[in-house]
Amino acid sequence: MAFAAEKLQSDDALLDSYSATVADAVDRIGPAVCRIERIGAGGHGSGFVIAQDGLVVTNFHVVGDARGVRVTMPDGASREGRVLGRDPDTDIALVRANGSFADVAPLGDSKRLRRGQIAIAIGNPLGFEWTVTAGVVSALGRSMRASTGRLIDDVIQTDAALNPGNSGGPLVSSAGEVIGVNTAMIHGAQGIAFAVASNTANFVISEIIRFGRVRRAFIGVSADTTNLPRRAALLSQVTTNTAVRLRSVEKNGPAARAGLKEGDIIAAIDGRPVTGVDDLVRMLDAERIGRETLCTVVRRTGVSQVAVTPVARTN
Repeated sequence: MAFAAEKLQSDDALLDSYSATVADAVDRIGPAVCRIERIGAGGHGSGFVIAQDGLVVTNFHVVGDARGVRVTMPDGASREGRVLGRDPDTDIALVRANGSFADVAPLGDSKRLRRGQIAIAIGNPLGFEWTVTAGVVSALGRSMRASTGRLIDDVIQTDAALNPGNSGGPLVSSAGEVIGVNTAMIHGAQGIAFAVASNTANFVISEIIRFGRVRRAFIGVSADTTNLPRRAALLSQVTTNTAVRLRSVEKNGPAARAGLKEGDIIAAIDGRPVTGVDDLVRMLDAERIGRETLCTVVRRTGVSQVAVTPVARTN
C-alpha cells in the first residue's frame, strides 16, 4: 500500500510538472497569437506576432489573395493589416499589422527538435481567447505537398489536436519558442497534424522582407522520375537506381543554353544524387541563383558534366 501511495504521489508530481510546463509556454506565447480575417472576403485562421512593429506570420491559405486583413488579439484589440508577401510553396504568409505590439512569439531553431519532445499548438479561432492542445513531436523531416504541387520539406508531424481555426498558429516547444507554423491535419488519421518548421518559416520571412517574395532557382525544364540503369549509375558514381529524365527543355532557358536536351537524364547536381523530380525541385533553391551548377548527365553516348547557371524564377 505504501508503495502504491508513493507511486501515486510521484505520478501526481509528474503531471503537475507537465501541466506547469505547458501552462508556462502558453502564458509566454499565447498573448502573441491572433485571429486573422480576410477583409471583404470569407475565411479566417490564426497567426502570431513575431516583432513589436506588427509583423505577423500565418498560412498562405489563411490570407489567400486578400490584400488586407483584420488582426484580432486575445484581449479583443483589433487592427487592420496588409499582406507583405506570401509563399504558396511553403504555405507561409507575412502580414504587417498597424500599430505596435507588446507581446511577441520568438522563432526557435527547429533543427534542435527531437522525436517525443512536447509540442503545444495554440490557435485563436474565436478572436477573443486562444485554444490550446498539447502532444509530442511524432516525426521530423516529413514532406507535404503544397497547393502549388511543390513539396514542403522538413515538415514536423505532431499528435497535438488541431482544428481548421488553428491554421497559421504556432507550434510551441516546452521552452516557449515557436518551432513550427501549424498548417494541416489529416482527417481520419488518428489526429496526425503537420507544421512547417520554424527554420523554413524564418527563411521565407527573410526573403519576403528583403525581396517581397521568395526567390527560387529556375533552369527551364520539365522532368519525370525514371529508372537509372546500373551501368549508368556506376558511371555517374551515384548509389541510387532512379534519376530524372528531361521531358522538355525551354527554348533559350538556362538548361538549353547549357546544352541540355530533351531525353537527357540528370543523375546528380554538384555531386548530390537526384533520385526524382522532388529532389530536382528541392535542390534548385535561392542559393543556386546565378551560381554555376554542375549536372551529371547520362546520355547514350556516355556520362558528362554540364554546367548550368540557374536564374531567379519569376512566377
